Amino acid sequence: MADAAELVRLICLRAPLRRSPTQRSRPAPRPWRLLGALPGLPRRPPLSLRCRALDASKPAAVEGEQSAEDDDEYEEESYFSVTSSGLSQVDYLGQSTKGDLNVRREHLEALGGNGNSTLHGPIEEIAWKEAGEAETLLRDLGIADPFSMRHSPRGIFCTRTLNLRSISVIGYDMDYTLIHYNVMAWEGRAYDYGMDNLKSMGFPVDGLKFDPDLVIRGLVIDKEKGNLVKPDRFGYIKRAMHGTQMLSTPAVSEIYGRELVDLRKESRWEFLNTLFSVSEAVMFMQMVDKLDQGLVPAELGPLDYKGLYDAVYRALFRAHVEGQLKSEIMAEPERFVEPDPELPLALLDQKEAGKRLLLITNSDYHYTNKMMNHAFNRFLPNDMGWRDLFEMVIVSARKPEFFQLSHPLYEVVTNDGLMRPCFKVNSGGLYSGGSAQMVEKSLNIHGDEILYVGDHIFTDVSQSKVHLRWRTALICRELEDEFDALVRSHAQKEKLLTLIQQKEIVGDLFNQLRLALQRRTNSRPAQTLAASCMDEQELTESMQKLLIVMQRLDEKIGPLLESDGELFNKRWGWLSRAGLWDKSHLTRQIEKYADIYTSRVSNFLHYTPFMYFRSQEQNEHLHMTPILILGETALKFNEHADAQFTREDEHGGAKEKE
Repeated sequence: MADAAELVRLICLRAPLRRSPTQRSRPAPRPWRLLGALPGLPRRPPLSLRCRALDASKPAAVEGEQSAEDDDEYEEESYFSVTSSGLSQVDYLGQSTKGDLNVRREHLEALGGNGNSTLHGPIEEIAWKEAGEAETLLRDLGIADPFSMRHSPRGIFCTRTLNLRSISVIGYDMDYTLIHYNVMAWEGRAYDYGMDNLKSMGFPVDGLKFDPDLVIRGLVIDKEKGNLVKPDRFGYIKRAMHGTQMLSTPAVSEIYGRELVDLRKESRWEFLNTLFSVSEAVMFMQMVDKLDQGLVPAELGPLDYKGLYDAVYRALFRAHVEGQLKSEIMAEPERFVEPDPELPLALLDQKEAGKRLLLITNSDYHYTNKMMNHAFNRFLPNDMGWRDLFEMVIVSARKPEFFQLSHPLYEVVTNDGLMRPCFKVNSGGLYSGGSAQMVEKSLNIHGDEILYVGDHIFTDVSQSKVHLRWRTALICRELEDEFDALVRSHAQKEKLLTLIQQKEIVGDLFNQLRLALQRRTNSRPAQTLAASCMDEQELTESMQKLLIVMQRLDEKIGPLLESDGELFNKRWGWLSRAGLWDKSHLTRQIEKYADIYTSRVSNFLHYTPFMYFRSQEQNEHLHMTPILILGETALKFNEHADAQFTREDEHGGAKEKE
């Protein structure tokens, strides 16, 4: 096993992104070597492959489409078929083979029955050669291969193996999933409206300002004690803040030494599942300071921290319900929405690959239509609109109840949002309310044929997983910042781990000498003959020296541990970890409920709709997060990669060669 310092080396491969639409207009190099004619087939220029949208009701094929200059000589011919649900099996990783591509029987016979006659030599040697040629071809085509993308901030990380080919339907949440908001702008205005409501209720709010760095996703509000805490994956609290002041490690130990965070106790613990929770947490912690200072008017009644939290929740809920906030966003979407030109193209690839796309959002029709028009329509080709991407749209879904209960269903029948009651959903429809069971029945699919993508761990991911066994994907934009911060901090992390390793070695010797001294005191032989023969003064002096060395090391290690993760958040450290090695409670929730997770939906564009995601190796002994594992693998990969990438410089910044 490599030493601990080596295991956390981090580097980020800056893989080239997919070409923009304007760049795609130029013809790509033809993959002659990889797609050349095989024995038994007519020799002809290789086909440039495309996949037409698959109709689930009948078999479809990936067809060969020839270039314009070859149209007169060769006609389009299909070589492939797609495995249907009825013919699918389970592969050696337990995944359905539905959607897998096969060579049609007549062409397979031309290749010699099963195609083996075209392969000469051991498959290991053939595969090694083909893999090398594939890497070269991908590089020549300017396409980032999936391996390098998995080790970048824009990668898609896998906790449970997922064959995307077997997925028939992909459902999407909208807010902070398809639409990413500027947190300072959106949550800042939510905070302003919430504080105005608190002020109208009689709370002192003058002089308070929105501070998004006060909290991060994955923290937990302790409504009994007025604290904000960061638990590890087991629920032990590692950091805590009372009001807006961080508590010392001894104080945290004294308050929570015997307590574990249990999210099932909703009356006490409130998990910050999403970026929408930022404004709520900031408001509550600031108002805790006011309550502690005795500034909350007595006429509001005797308030404890629970009562204060309820008041903050009502104030923010009122800001959302009254509609002023959303009206302001609809009036100026460019101020609040961060555009992503790649996003519509990623969904278009999925749709053209035969995936039926759904939009299932808690937002109302008017808001949804406005936001989707703004975020999608200008980036879609051929005058397409956002509605053209989706087989079904459900607004005001009332998640998480949507995944468990059946609410009244309405069809939106006019552009101004006029609705009428209905009793079932149909493809191509726009609806309000209803249930997930209605969707499954309408599309004649269920369970693991559906992938649902959302940003809320509870509302989107855990509930669809627990109640319906849908496959799940979590969107967590902060992963990009954390990945970059991990890369920039790796020099300091290496220094820290080297010191810790040195202390462990010195400490091991100290403990052995201490045991030898203990045995000698009790007239018993030491562990070894050499230890028994040590002079007592030599033994004592060695222990004294080692003890001083360890104390000096602690003086260095302590501050480095305290500052670990500051590049991501000065108060709370890393999103994915709690302490040096252990995973955070957030990471545990992601691993438990999300099959895959990534920073944004458009990251699918850098893979394909046919990707087979395999779960990443986990080093449980070191409790390394997937991000750390990926960073280490990226470093090793980089040592053998093409010269288009360089290691990060001595200051921690990754640089691309010109």
